[in-house]
Amino acid sequence: MTLLGELAELARTVPPESTQQAVGYPSLFLLVVLGSLVPVVPTGALVSSAAVVAFHHASPFGLLMVFAVASSAAFLGDVGLYALGRRGSHSPQGSRWLARLRARAAPERLARARLRLREHGVLVLVLSRLVPAGRIPVMLACLLAAMPLRRFVRGDAPACLVWAATYQLIGLLSGSLFRSAWQGVVAAIAVTMVIAVAPAAWRRVGPTRDGDGT
Repeated sequence: MTLLGELAELARTVPPESTQQAVGYPSLFLLVVLGSLVPVVPTGALVSSAAVVAFHHASPFGLLMVFAVASSAAFLGDVGLYALGRRGSHSPQGSRWLARLRARAAPERLARARLRLREHGVLVLVLSRLVPAGRIPVMLACLLAAMPLRRFVRGDAPACLVWAATYQLIGLLSGSLFRSAWQGVVAAIAVTMVIAVAPAAWRRVGPTRDGDGT
């Protein structure tokens, strides 16, 4: 069974109240922080799913809490990861984190990120949060440019707000299309997965299409 199928089955069999408790604000906060520090957790899907559940419970307060928790957790994770990266040249622990960041950033993506950072400054942080796999190259570009932590914070704060609002909107739209919360959750997860894999798929077919045209 695929990951999407497993999530669909889980969402179908768990009552809405239990689903809300499982997603929970503390769990959402911890998972988004973890996903920001170690980019393997699908944090966008988590935020969208939490927004679906809050929408189906007709709770404006719940939607506000999802936004506040997601944006603050993303910000805390980003700042923590950046602070660890800045320690890379001063401690063995920081060096390991910096090496991990370098390993996750393809050279060509890092080169583009450094160019955009020179051209647009911290504004590029907002876009990097919305582009799949764009956050790490831009963060690494900021580290290589020796950007002070205070300046990084000024750029990352609005980036996290925009990111949380975007994925919450995906959840709201998905939830509004279906009567059942589990259906909205599955739709939100599917949309976030498509967003995540679309750029990589486009890069793979792009050279082929260009070659066919020559």
